[in-house]
Amino acid sequence: MAQLVGLETLMPTGAQDMRAALDEQGCSSSSCGSSSGPDDMPAEIWEKVKDHPCYSEEAHHYFARMHVAVAPACNIQCNYCNRKYDCANESRPGVVSEKLTPAQARRKVISVANEVPQLSVLGIAGPGDACYDWRKTRETFELISADIPDIKLCLSTNGLMLPDHVDEIERMNIDHVTITINMVDPEIGTKIYPWIFYQNRRWTGLDASKILHERQMLGLEMLTARGILTKINSVMIPGVNDEHLMEVNRVVKSKGAFLHNIMPLISDPAHGTHYGLTGQRGPRAMELKALQDKLSDGTKLMRHCRQCRADAVGLLGEDRGQEFTMDLVADEVEYDPTKRETYREVVAEERGQHIAARQKGDVALASVEADQAMLVAVATKGGGRINQHFGHAKEFQVYEVSPAGVTFVGHRKTDQYCEGGWGEDATLDGVIEALEGVRVVLCAKIGDCPRESLSAAGIEATDAFAHDWIEAGISSWYAQEHASQARQIA
Repeated sequence: MAQLVGLETLMPTGAQDMRAALDEQGCSSSSCGSSSGPDDMPAEIWEKVKDHPCYSEEAHHYFARMHVAVAPACNIQCNYCNRKYDCANESRPGVVSEKLTPAQARRKVISVANEVPQLSVLGIAGPGDACYDWRKTRETFELISADIPDIKLCLSTNGLMLPDHVDEIERMNIDHVTITINMVDPEIGTKIYPWIFYQNRRWTGLDASKILHERQMLGLEMLTARGILTKINSVMIPGVNDEHLMEVNRVVKSKGAFLHNIMPLISDPAHGTHYGLTGQRGPRAMELKALQDKLSDGTKLMRHCRQCRADAVGLLGEDRGQEFTMDLVADEVEYDPTKRETYREVVAEERGQHIAARQKGDVALASVEADQAMLVAVATKGGGRINQHFGHAKEFQVYEVSPAGVTFVGHRKTDQYCEGGWGEDATLDGVIEALEGVRVVLCAKIGDCPRESLSAAGIEATDAFAHDWIEAGISSWYAQEHASQARQIA
């Protein structure tokens, strides 16, 4: 049966083969739950998020996003931000290789949609602020939605000018808005924001933080009242707002936020940010997980965020932006929906099988007589499968497994171990450090040398579950691990 790997184009025959295979198993997409959605979510909300890779962890295995850098102007300064241009090798918010006009963005989006069938979401995330540079944001969305009416529209904002544009956001059917909210106590805000620009003047200190906080809360309340889904991004800054983010979560949840995304501070001195230059550290992976775990009771958390560039293209965790720079985009482009339509048809079938495999794994886990939760890292190229060589991975997706089930908890970025067919010991040391707390790595293939080095560090690595569904492979490994432990005790 055809599998979804990378960003290959899938032909109609693939969908037919996949449907036949599912029918043989008595598993149509509807009976397996791929179209009905989760039990704890209204059907109309599921329709909004099921193909959005940022709002649905499950969707990020299948669908891609695209950011267009049409909004360079910004009205606040954050101590963790340095908006840079012509930085093809940096992957963090605020960085782009080229700024676009709305007309250029239209050409680029159509070119990507014709070549990347996974594309489901168009976002504007700067590199400044989408609501402050509103004229360009509005014109871009209007141009593109006229050509590709089924693409989801999404914007990110610091929230300062958001209340002024909520009516237009609703009118334009922008039903996903991300607001970066790092504090609900203006005193803490003074440590994060040196200044804001509002009502034609620059504000600093406590006055700036108070204004920003009030405007963010107003914007969130207005979006909630209109049924527009909001995701709250919060940057975790150790010693500044890390403990305070519990209160941020409580407040934004009470005001109707759909999703909360706690992101680690990126503070490399090479990026030239205030925090980077003053030595402010970012959180360790296990510190971030500990905070997310505290917030997980009754809160929808986004744990699969990649802190994307403002011109990112492709699945989360990869960036194909350099394939679609303006010098490579044709002057005249016409949208062809064929590939995207075929891909969505295939994904609808594939999701059914994926959900059935996950449910089967949950049943197997429930019979395991153990209470120990373990972290499992997976090398994957997408499609929900264990399908990447260990040495080719630039990140590992991390899951927690116990008899209660398999839960995605985050990702760990690393340098690629294999370069030119060889692995570097120093790079492997960095990979091992990134895998803090992980018990096993599941991958499509791994050589003896890195396997032995990982083992010496207390991390098992295996390719025994290559190309299995991720949750199914994790469940099988966990059951085998405890069966082996039981035999040793006996």
